[in-house]
Amino acid sequence: MKAARVTTVVVFSVIALAVAPAGPAPLAAPQLSLLSVEDEIELGKQAQTEVRQQVPSVDDRQVSRYLDGVFRQLARRAGRTEYPYSISVANYAEVNAFALPGGPVWIHRGTLEAAGNEAQLAGVLGHEIAHISLRHVAQQVTQHTVAGGLLALLGQVLPEGRKGEIGRMAAGLAAQGMMLKFSRDDEREADREGMRIMQAAGWDPRGLPEFLELLREQQGRNPSSVEIFLSNHPAPGERAEALRAGGLPNTGRRDTAAFRNVRSRLKAMPPAPKMERR
Repeated sequence: MKAARVTTVVVFSVIALAVAPAGPAPLAAPQLSLLSVEDEIELGKQAQTEVRQQVPSVDDRQVSRYLDGVFRQLARRAGRTEYPYSISVANYAEVNAFALPGGPVWIHRGTLEAAGNEAQLAGVLGHEIAHISLRHVAQQVTQHTVAGGLLALLGQVLPEGRKGEIGRMAAGLAAQGMMLKFSRDDEREADREGMRIMQAAGWDPRGLPEFLELLREQQGRNPSSVEIFLSNHPAPGERAEALRAGGLPNTGRRDTAAFRNVRSRLKAMPPAPKMERR
């Protein structure tokens, strides 16, 4: 995996926008995590604080209000609703999105500007929510913590007084500059669950393969804009073809005037900066 780290943020996970046929019900994959949901939420709060201090955000009321509305509709259909899901926009030009432990999701401004319609945006967000609801983020935190020699510290998170220990765990992970990468099995699960979430919320599931096709086209026009995504995952065109081979229903909402207005508003702003490479 290429080093594409913006900061030494705690648990910064670059998410694959992979796809697979949607399932009829929420997935409930077996979990291998030493973090309870409560500990994961607490870690996510501290991780979110770190990210907000180091990642430039788009602070525009109209954009935030619109994106919150779309995101909340999707989050309500997640398999696990105990997480305090939230959405933020990173003011970066590259196409990307990532999830933090316990609920926070970030999407790059470049992703919002690249999406051709609201269904494509919903596909990206549904996939990120799925990684959280399936506890993939918590599992990866556990695995990377163990691999980094911080198992003893992670073990101290579980008893009483965990808030202080979680803070020290977050600092330890940050010092190691870890980026989380999901397994192919995790991605397939997130694909299915993300599609289910998207469809249950009323969007056209074809939006996700369409967005993957856009990534393939962007790779030819402006490779640097999708470098982070492509450095960690198979070609988006192949993923889109695999999804279409399974067949998709021609139903659901595709676009709204609100999405088009927000995208135009973003494009009228000063250009978003590119991520720093370290």
